[in-house]
This record gives sequence, C-alpha cells and structure tokens, in this order.
Amino acid sequence: MKIQEFILNFIFKVSNQPVNLKDLLEANALLNEGMMVDPAKLNFKFKVFNSYLIYTFFCALIIIPLILITHYFLTIIDFHISILSAIFVTVCVFIGYDVFKIYTRKVISKRLLQKAWSLHFPYFAYEKYSKIAEEIYNQAIKEEISKNQLEQYVLEKIIQTQN
Repeated sequence: MKIQEFILNFIFKVSNQPVNLKDLLEANALLNEGMMVDPAKLNFKFKVFNSYLIYTFFCALIIIPLILITHYFLTIIDFHISILSAIFVTVCVFIGYDVFKIYTRKVISKRLLQKAWSLHFPYFAYEKYSKIAEEIYNQAIKEEISKNQLEQYVLEKIIQTQN
C-alpha cells in the first residue's frame, strides 16, 4: 500500500483546494458510470514525465528478466520468432502505458472522491450512498436545482431515502 501511495503521489499533483459539491456529485456520477473524471473536477493534475519514469521502471522490471530467460532459446530455434516476439513486446509496452494511465487515473479519482465525500457528507458512508447520490444528482439536474440549493436538496433526498 505504501508503494501505491508513493506512485500516486509521484504521478499526480493534488491541489489543497477543497472540491466543490457540484463537482463532487458530477465526478461521483461519472465514476459510477465507469467514465473518466475530469481532473479539474477533483483538483488533480497528471505529471506525464513522472508517469513515463514509473512505467519505464515497471517495464524494465518485467521485460529484462523475460529477455534474459527467452533470448538464448529463441535465437537457437529461429531468429524470426525472436523478431516477432520483439514486435509483440513493443506493442504490449505501448498499449500497456495507456492501460496504466487509465488505471492510475481511476484509482486517484476514487481516492479523491472518497476524501471529498467525507468532507461534504461525513455522516453518510460513500460505499452505501454513492449510487443514491448519483440518482439524486441526476434528478436535480432534470429539475434544474441551482448550485446554491443543491446541497440542501441532496441532503434532504438522502435523508428521505433512509426512512
């Protein structure tokens, strides 16, 4: 867990500014739908160069031992297989970076969302009420509830669902 914390802190710059309620509810709805959250909504920024460094380290950790184990045998069998495997590994590395980037964004988004949730809704557990809040937020958008009345509206609806 400490390694994951280090990696997330190295890859992302997180602002000390609190997340607005409307942004929190929008991010919650997007995350529940399996979509990517806009980093500006949760006040974080992706450090691209640092992500390349971390990803390069992971690739080296996996690929170097794999090369040491397979290179000799592949050259004995047929060098064409070695060339094709090099192409395959290269493709996996480039596709893997996108997967790595998406995964880390989802992890940091969920963490920041839960942190902001505990500030705005300290008496309602995120795991239990995130789906309910998503439905309430979608209803508030349909009813065109103003930003000023949004917090009161959401809290009232959450309390009503408990009864």
